[in-house]
Amino acid sequence: MDAELPPWAVRLRAERRSRLWSQKEMARRLVEAADDETRKGLPCRETIVRRIKAYEAGHNQPRDPYRLLYTRAFAVSEEDLFGERISPGNEARESLPDEYRASADERLNYVMERPGSVDLVAVAHVRERVHALAARYDNVSAASLLVEAARYFGQVAFLRTHASSSLVQRELCTVEVEAATLMGQLVWDTSQRRDHATTRAYLAQAIAAARQIRDGAAEGHALLRMSFVSLYTEKKPQVALDLALQAADRAAHSSLVLRGLGLLHVAEAYAMLGRRSDCEHALGESETCFEQISPVDAAIEMFSPAQHGRLAGSCYLLLNDAKRAESMLESAAQSLQDRPKSQAIVLGNLALARLRQGDLEMAAASLHAAIDLIETTRGGGGLNVVFSAGRELQPWREMPIVRDVFDRLFALVAA
Repeated sequence: MDAELPPWAVRLRAERRSRLWSQKEMARRLVEAADDETRKGLPCRETIVRRIKAYEAGHNQPRDPYRLLYTRAFAVSEEDLFGERISPGNEARESLPDEYRASADERLNYVMERPGSVDLVAVAHVRERVHALAARYDNVSAASLLVEAARYFGQVAFLRTHASSSLVQRELCTVEVEAATLMGQLVWDTSQRRDHATTRAYLAQAIAAARQIRDGAAEGHALLRMSFVSLYTEKKPQVALDLALQAADRAAHSSLVLRGLGLLHVAEAYAMLGRRSDCEHALGESETCFEQISPVDAAIEMFSPAQHGRLAGSCYLLLNDAKRAESMLESAAQSLQDRPKSQAIVLGNLALARLRQGDLEMAAASLHAAIDLIETTRGGGGLNVVFSAGRELQPWREMPIVRDVFDRLFALVAA
């Protein structure tokens, strides 16, 4: 427990985790923080990782050069990190203004006023905020996140023009990829999947930045979101297929989650093209990827056990196999309680599967459940699916059960 650890061990672990670095990544940062002469004397990465584990467990306190490397990597003073100065010479080393030691928000404000002072701590704060917005996406309307996301995106772009350190530049580029990808997602959702041009512009910027830092997982994520535009609104399955294949390929060596997600959307594009055999092959490949994922996968936060069933159900719906689609979608809907936007899409597709089997009552029940979620989240994907189901209900529009659904759909339009 933290209470049983020395304060410096708690701080070392907290500083690392606040930047979302693994212990392997921490080892890399320590090596990068060393000058050429010091770097020659450092052991292999595996040994440094073992040292990091020992430090964070409080077994022994870092000594030079590791103390100095930690302060450089975290961009904090030795006194702040270890609670003491080990020599008088350290007092003058990279002392920070009092206001820069304040809260994270005040620190970022300080950096925005003096952009030449941007460091890894400030970049980590912006990244944390971008991650926090992305984590809220599935439970609130995209419009409620858009302004704040745009602010952080602009801050990153501004700071990149002033950062002098190559390490800080790389970290800012990483955050730019994530912020631009999130902006593309939010713009597309807020516009109810209509603003293709702005969405593509943000995603293209994310792809370019990811290529600069050779981040295959980040590039794959942006390419995957680019494929959604072609697949779901433009209805250009061949274009979507090419993009989803690229996404799966780029992520292959860095994230099995993203490769699996790319292959799921490859399957969906094949289904839209009527190529059942290719679709089922891609579904099988994606399932294999998901069976092999690690808890430290680069995109683990994007994974849900329900995703395969959700997309497989959509595929069989596109292949006009409504009965098979229904069982998969029903199971996926029950597993997506914590992702209401995704759950709304699944419920909308479940309504279509039931409607195409002539089960009007159960189709209406699924639509009511989807609308309940959409009224809260305003998810563009869910809106599109429930209105598609509404169009298929037209032949029964005079029936009371269908009129109730239409009344709620009209209320969504009015809102």
